Amino acid sequence: MTVDQEDKHQGHPIVLVDGVCNFCQGITKWIIKRDPEGKYHFASLQSDVAKGLLEKGGLRTDSMDTFVLIENGKYYTRSTAALRLAKGLKFPYPLLYVFVIVPKFIRNAVYNWVARNRYRWFGKDDACMLPTPETKDRFL
Repeated sequence: MTVDQEDKHQGHPIVLVDGVCNFCQGITKWIIKRDPEGKYHFASLQSDVAKGLLEKGGLRTDSMDTFVLIENGKYYTRSTAALRLAKGLKFPYPLLYVFVIVPKFIRNAVYNWVARNRYRWFGKDDACMLPTPETKDRFL
């Protein structure tokens, strides 16, 4: 990431998603619609930027089956990332954060089941989603 890119995304939580997964693309659009202030910024797990961020956070760069939220320098994955993200959206979605009381191994078992089946259920594209002109600035 260049210095200009870092400045533009500084202070924004960054969401890393599988860029070719139709389900993940849908989730990204869903987040954008519920985040009118543009708090969350995005990168495809397949991108060089994401690989660099994953390495910086000590996470695997060869796995596309996780959802990563980078917030205030901390890295959250899977169900914890999803719940923390919901907490930052407009009402009523922060109420979903109550599910953080469910033990992580149970939450992540459900998450992993969906992740394993997402291509079969929702399909996948040959290329990553292209942002619209209105949302282009939110993508790394």
